[in-house]
Amino acid sequence: MINLQIIIALVLNALALLLAAYIVPGFQVADFTTALLAAIVLGVVNTFIKPILSFITAPLTIVTLGLFVFVINAIILFIVSAIVKGVTIDGWLAAILGAIVLSVVSTALNAVFKDLGKIGK
Repeated sequence: MINLQIIIALVLNALALLLAAYIVPGFQVADFTTALLAAIVLGVVNTFIKPILSFITAPLTIVTLGLFVFVINAIILFIVSAIVKGVTIDGWLAAILGAIVLSVVSTALNAVFKDLGKIGK
């Protein structure tokens, strides 16, 4: 059975993707269903591929005082856009700005709604 917290996190990340698409020129998400599918793929890619990328690029991340993480997140968004039809990114600037907006909005939404899935526990 899928945990309520996972469902809430997916919906919040889908909303964050839609907001990023609304704010960032060149970053498009077709609709909420596409955003939900992209949130699922983003979760899988973040779980399996991001740790490898982070390990390989650790020296660059250290030299740039952590700013290279946004490039890693942009690469992750490019991977998601290659997998999910309806998510398009028009270049590196859109990907990096999308990654920044997605990180900020996702963190804020998850902080606000962090206890929502714990109802009744």
